[in-house]
Amino acid sequence: MIKTYKSIQNVIGPLMTVEHVEGVKYDELIEVHMQNGTVRQGQVLEVNGSRALVQIFEGTGGINLRDSKVRFIGHPFTLDVTPEMIGRVFDGLGQVKDGLPPFVAEKSLDINGEAINPIARDYPDEFIQTGISAIDHLNTLVRGQKLPIFSSSGLPHQELAAQIARQAKVLNSKERFAVVFAAIGITFEEASFFIEDFRKTGAIDRTVMFLNLASDPAMERIATPKMALTAAEYLAFEKDMHVLVIMSDMTNYCEALREISAARREVPGRRGYPGYLYTNLSTLYERAGRIKGKNGSITQIPILTMPEGDITHPIPDLTGYITEGQILLSRALYDKAIVPPIDVLTSLSRLKDKGIGVGKTREDHASTMNQIFSAYAQGKKAKELAVVLGDSALSEIDQTYARFAVRFEQEYVNQSFYTNRSIEETLDLGWSLLADLPKSELKRISPKLIERYLPEE
Repeated sequence: MIKTYKSIQNVIGPLMTVEHVEGVKYDELIEVHMQNGTVRQGQVLEVNGSRALVQIFEGTGGINLRDSKVRFIGHPFTLDVTPEMIGRVFDGLGQVKDGLPPFVAEKSLDINGEAINPIARDYPDEFIQTGISAIDHLNTLVRGQKLPIFSSSGLPHQELAAQIARQAKVLNSKERFAVVFAAIGITFEEASFFIEDFRKTGAIDRTVMFLNLASDPAMERIATPKMALTAAEYLAFEKDMHVLVIMSDMTNYCEALREISAARREVPGRRGYPGYLYTNLSTLYERAGRIKGKNGSITQIPILTMPEGDITHPIPDLTGYITEGQILLSRALYDKAIVPPIDVLTSLSRLKDKGIGVGKTREDHASTMNQIFSAYAQGKKAKELAVVLGDSALSEIDQTYARFAVRFEQEYVNQSFYTNRSIEETLDLGWSLLADLPKSELKRISPKLIERYLPEE
């Protein structure tokens, strides 16, 4: 039931207090009808007796307390959904933004979904091919997993996000695949890059895009990932699709939470972020997964920039607790012109062992993965030792590993943002690198696999 009040008490920043309200609920949508006929939207943040604290998306500037009216709509934010939303571009509040005709909605869903019940969860165990060797082979993404990408300012995480959105697919599956892309607090140039790239490569035909710009209100920034996940849940669990949700940049989402928390004068937690940051992030991340009895699934790749490159910062720290690993981008690799600059030794996919092997990727996946990890780690140590003592101080085997590390970075990790490698191509490339090592060093691979796959000299 819609109720209208002319009892605005005070305005502080983006917040407004309305007195003498009845039946108002948390998260309820409101409209402010200003004295000049302008209408602004907002949302209820807190209800205390007959007083409601609301946040206005467009800000409170110009609102006349005496003459303005507040309408309580009676329901929270909703998103109109239909299979026709695939291929469309929306703003952060779910409004069509691509200039195309509006679609007829099949239903309207509350964006405040719930985490998947742990009892109803099905275990993630199907390989998703991103076409990126450092992920597919060494830090495998599995359908239903939450695998964040940790980046820093100036690193090409947006280009990596676009590459994954273009190339990702589930192998050996007849179910349809879709990408839901949520851009949170990005610049106009970044938004133009994503739209142009997706349209040029045809990725837009299987993508639902939600774009929230840096100039948009902070409250919209908080709604954007919820909009994206609501669309993903509809496509996955009602239309039986495999859905990959990419959310970039979650740091901007957390900054919006901090801004609103400060406006509400809440007691701050670590580095000024609200004490409920962990709980809030978990309500988003835990909406990913597979459900028993359902064919569809939601796989999440949240992307965040670590403030000052600090992995102990609350945002990456709490994200790491909730998700199943992380892909870490390296500034040192990027400075060497290696793209995507994925640091495989500090990256981790906790579910990778469940999505690889016979019938999923190939029988040699696990053993070559372990061998390459070990060889690269030894090569890095040898290179660090050479910096101190010089190349001449290294043993012959150390020099071999050092050369392996160089070739690994230049040929394996470095593949550009427009190279799409199949898992077979990646595995074969791994064998090509391992062929530079003496057979006696291949201790993590069975003789049978060595005989079958190791290239002849």
